[in-house]
Amino acid sequence: MSTTKTIIYGLYGDDDLLIDGVKQLRDKGIKINEVYTPFPVHGLDKAMGLKESRMSEFAFFYGALGLTVACLLTWYTMNYDWQQNIGGKPSFSWGENVPAFIPIMFELTVFFAAHLMSITYLILNRHYPGQKPQNPDPRTTDDKFLVEISNHDYEQVKEILIATGVEEISVKKIEDEKNN
Repeated sequence: MSTTKTIIYGLYGDDDLLIDGVKQLRDKGIKINEVYTPFPVHGLDKAMGLKESRMSEFAFFYGALGLTVACLLTWYTMNYDWQQNIGGKPSFSWGENVPAFIPIMFELTVFFAAHLMSITYLILNRHYPGQKPQNPDPRTTDDKFLVEISNHDYEQVKEILIATGVEEISVKKIEDEKNN
């Protein structure tokens, strides 16, 4: 069974026009698949109606994991595996020597948070090694803004895009073949 998917692209030259266009499209009940911009546009996420990111929760979890690993590492190394009498002061407990371990705990907290956040970002955004670029118009890496809309009435979308100051409208039809 073959289905045709229609994708409408609206190209803007100004980020203020882009936000106005996105708001008007959403007000008319038109779902926007993606917006491609050359730089972060303040307020675009709210205009698109995107949910708030949970990345800060991941960052806290990863930092706590790094701190836990650092605490276990310092305890295991200094009090269990390789006890040393440094300066005539034996290490009776990990808690008595915590000030000496603070730099290690800080560094491992930052290390775990930074590296695992980078990996999480790449996975959540589907940026896998060897993946082809998904940007439909290379001008969006320079100075243009592109709105991508799927499976809507072309004439209705075209009217809204023109009313909001779009510079260019293009349509792409994709054949999807599904075996049932």
